[in-house]
Amino acid sequence: MTDHLPLSGAEAGPDLDAAQAPSEPVGKYDAEVDRIFGAGGPLAPAVGTFKPRQSQTEMAKAIAHAISEQGTLIAEAGTGTGKTFAYLVPALLWGGKTIISTGTKNLQDQLFSRDIPTVRAALRAPVSVALLKGRSNYLCHYHLERTLSNGRLTSRDDVGHLREISRFIKMSQSGDKAELTKVPETASVWNLVTSTRENCVGQECQYYQDCFVMKARREAQQADVVVVNHHLFFADVALKEGGMAELLPSANTIIFDEAHQLPEVATLFFGTTVSTGQVLELCRDVLAEGLAHARGGVDWAKVVTVVEKAARDLRLTFPEGGTRLSLPQIPPSSDFFPALEKLKEELECLIDVLEAQAERAETIEQCRVRAVELLEQYKAWKSEPKKGKEVEGDDAVLWVEAFSSSLQLHKTPLSIAPIFAGQRAGTPRSWIFTSATLAVKNDFKHFSAQLGMTGEPAQSWPSPFNYQEQGLLYVPTGLPEPNTFGYTDAVVDMALPVIEAAGGRCFFLCTTIRAVNRVAERLREEFAARGLDFPLFVQGERGRTELLDSFRNAGNAVLVGSQSFWEGVDVRGEALSLVIIDKLPFAPPDDPVLAARIEVMEKKGMNGFVHHTLPEAIINLKQGAGRLIRDVGDRGVLMLCDPRVISKPYGRRIWQSLPPFRRTRVQADVIEFFKGPQA
Repeated sequence: MTDHLPLSGAEAGPDLDAAQAPSEPVGKYDAEVDRIFGAGGPLAPAVGTFKPRQSQTEMAKAIAHAISEQGTLIAEAGTGTGKTFAYLVPALLWGGKTIISTGTKNLQDQLFSRDIPTVRAALRAPVSVALLKGRSNYLCHYHLERTLSNGRLTSRDDVGHLREISRFIKMSQSGDKAELTKVPETASVWNLVTSTRENCVGQECQYYQDCFVMKARREAQQADVVVVNHHLFFADVALKEGGMAELLPSANTIIFDEAHQLPEVATLFFGTTVSTGQVLELCRDVLAEGLAHARGGVDWAKVVTVVEKAARDLRLTFPEGGTRLSLPQIPPSSDFFPALEKLKEELECLIDVLEAQAERAETIEQCRVRAVELLEQYKAWKSEPKKGKEVEGDDAVLWVEAFSSSLQLHKTPLSIAPIFAGQRAGTPRSWIFTSATLAVKNDFKHFSAQLGMTGEPAQSWPSPFNYQEQGLLYVPTGLPEPNTFGYTDAVVDMALPVIEAAGGRCFFLCTTIRAVNRVAERLREEFAARGLDFPLFVQGERGRTELLDSFRNAGNAVLVGSQSFWEGVDVRGEALSLVIIDKLPFAPPDDPVLAARIEVMEKKGMNGFVHHTLPEAIINLKQGAGRLIRDVGDRGVLMLCDPRVISKPYGRRIWQSLPPFRRTRVQADVIEFFKGPQA
């Protein structure tokens, strides 16, 4: 136990109850909350495993108080608090028209299918509930019929999937593709049988009355509680497409679960993105509609080919994979700029053709409108820099991102605080923001400042888990600096004895896909050489849900993953007893948006690393660490490999934000831990 890594006591972690929490509000609903969450209350018989937890009860009271005052509450609840029930009970009883927004579609489905029905039945609350997703989640009658008739499928799998979809659409009430488990979520055929905002025919569609998207929106309008996800919430608010933009005015209560994701999601949607993939999709639809309704008017194949070539040429001005450059980083001599002008010219020519043929069919006119919108987006992407003016917080950064088959042009706001504050202004209503990770050592300033909520009430409730007994934090000695050549191999060498002692049962979390691939390669070699019979599951080899199911069922597996496994993953019991984190999850230094934000902060006299990069990394690390202990009976080791947590001055702030595990730097202590009960 050396190198300033204390075992326990006051330094082992923040006292979440004492540091931030104001005196508990005395609300008019407190007695009722006590009754509902008490040992003899209605939740106990409805949920077989339910046990009264003080932190859950107090959190529910604080949310009930915020609802009754039409106020705002930022609520951090440690793992195991039961935050879902803590917000559902007051929302269903006193929230009025309530919108609940979640971080993922999986959590959205869980809330709608399991958690809300359980609480509603226990409380006998007469509330109606609706599920609302983005339009790409719903089958489209029009696009399915078009795909069936034009026979553009290229693989046997697609043909089989299309047969399943044709059967499903006749039986489904919702049209939600999540209900059709026989067709993988990643199947390419989904793009041909769902609609986008751009290619939806709208009220002109012959299937408008049967449209699953419109049906879901009508149900949401009429429901007391509507379950959405962050992407839909912000996409619709930003685009005023018709879902959230219509729901928001009537809502009394907005609850964001997994609220730590909001700054990133909001930034995505309050910015703009235009992609060469959208151009290729437009060309595909122009060809189909032209041949269907105006075959003799134009040589449609020739018309779209030149536009497709211009889009592909623009993509090829950057190397494949991982290119992210801000506008100033692109050399003036780059082929990118003339290729961009060429694409604009070809889009203008396409618009002229579509204009001449638009009266032939409504769908051709719709393609013309899409082409005009795309051209406007490409023209708006590059604007003249403002001369003689300092960069302001509400300015945007222009940047490009190259993928294998498309190039995206982004215009991203440097701060969404003024935009989000504007969304919250106006009609009084209550806003609840909750997650297990919103604070940095009990300081909420980073999260609240990003959303323009400075000064709003913020409170933490500790996890009921006994981290001192249940977990061990291990920071090994002897590892090189993370930027050293061969660092990942050194981490694997250090991890192997621990994985063996744990009997597999391990999440190996990496900060990059490159590290995932190298770790997987090394583990395969080492498991074979050492005769270790641990099933190895690697992100990217199968879908996330399938990987997790296989991991749970194996009981002694090792799963190697990157960002998508750091959060939103719940493996309880003995199947997961070791979480290894290769590096502190700092954002990549070449991120153009991050670089621009730090530049703005430093012009204001702030320290970009201390005030932005470090808090972001700590919140991400807390998410990764949170995978380990998921239940009162869980035991396990968190192995944090990055030596900077000890060697750098900011390391203390990092490990003080983690759960208060016992701590060690000695491998023998870890081996001994795994010999203990249930380990």
